[in-house]
Amino acid sequence: MTTPSTRRLTVAQALVRFLSVQYTERDGVRHRLIAGTWGIFGHGNVAGVGQALLEAGEETMPFHQGRNEQSMVHAAVGYARQLNRLSAQAVTTSIGPGATNLVTGAALATINRLPVLLLPGDYFATRTADPLLQQLEHPTEADVSVNDTLRPVSRFFDRVTRPEALIPAALNAVRVLADPVETGAVTLALPQDVQAEAYDWPEEFFAERVWRVRRPAPDPVELAAAVRAIRAARRPLLVAGGGVHHSEAEAALKALVEATGIPVASTQAGKGSLRHDHPADLGGIGHTGTAVCDDIARTADLVIGVGTRYTDFTTASHTLFQVPDVRFVNLNIAAFDAHKLAARTVVCDARSGLEALTEALAGHRVEEAYEAEYRAGKERWEQVVRAAYAPADEHAVPTQTQLLGALDAVVGEDDVVINAAGSLPGDLHKLWRARSPRQYHLEDGYSCMGYEIPAAVGVRMA
Repeated sequence: MTTPSTRRLTVAQALVRFLSVQYTERDGVRHRLIAGTWGIFGHGNVAGVGQALLEAGEETMPFHQGRNEQSMVHAAVGYARQLNRLSAQAVTTSIGPGATNLVTGAALATINRLPVLLLPGDYFATRTADPLLQQLEHPTEADVSVNDTLRPVSRFFDRVTRPEALIPAALNAVRVLADPVETGAVTLALPQDVQAEAYDWPEEFFAERVWRVRRPAPDPVELAAAVRAIRAARRPLLVAGGGVHHSEAEAALKALVEATGIPVASTQAGKGSLRHDHPADLGGIGHTGTAVCDDIARTADLVIGVGTRYTDFTTASHTLFQVPDVRFVNLNIAAFDAHKLAARTVVCDARSGLEALTEALAGHRVEEAYEAEYRAGKERWEQVVRAAYAPADEHAVPTQTQLLGALDAVVGEDDVVINAAGSLPGDLHKLWRARSPRQYHLEDGYSCMGYEIPAAVGVRMA
């Protein structure tokens, strides 16, 4: 009888080796799932994950030294978003304030459906040392640690209290990270004694794995219902969300729009789905939307949501769509979002759904009067933008919009504008002329201040 081959490594060493051979693949293009690890080493991850990263080397797992835990998560999120969620980064921290500093960044990642792997240290599983430095003692629940604050902001959470428990935990972690529906922050809490514990791992655990990112096609019955609704609508409006970018569906969206004449509004995450100068691009929608876009939205009899989760800003707190019998058709890979607003649902990949719609709507086009109306409105709004961007008098302090105009004059298609919170996202959503799909990078799902600079680091790494 043969014995399965094994490799003796610590839990931390095994985890690093495992992560180094995980890949995503979509449309035949392969990406490394965990492209690098950010870390700050303190109480709880020095002798475990820290040593494992050092021994593995840069080729196996690139290491990026951070100075602030929340910023490390923001950098990882910026990286993942720029790469359409096909590649991500890990973040490791100590067991105390380092772990709790991850919470805000984790919430941001999960709300925006962006993958990041969190590897905080944790208390001794064996309780050999108890209490620890940085341990928040709970008088009635001894199995609770500060890492439990990450549970509600993580899409998957596990605490690895025995070496053999790492195998299912790690497999579940990468499954969630690679899944376009389930993705977000994933937390594996690692007790510091377990990190350094040796174990005989099956070689199969370190075999290369490719996680295929599916493009589910629309169900024929759901698609037919959507097509009937679109053909019956006189004033349809398409709302492009972040899912258009994540699916790399910009070309499919353009093809649908040019075939049907349906105008496009964009959420903060979806801006740039069409170039700003496309005749059907009406710009931002909702509380921070353009005048022409919100005027059209108020009179729309059908709203087609593609890859959007309909936040309060997008719907103006459910006051924007004012036609009494307005209907909704939602294309979304996540059934949870597709069913919002009592919509006709088409649960599918954004690109697959848009391509199927274009084919099924062959020969259909909105009325010429409707096209002329929204195109005239778009031109009126462009005059507003030009006026807002007009340079200030040389002796006057420039306004925020005039500074945006100066920036608009020098950026190219490959430049990326990054912002998060405050008044600037409103002006950007209304005024920015997006020249390419990934130029406009706004974190407005969690509106987290402090995102911009670390996210720029992540974007640059991508």
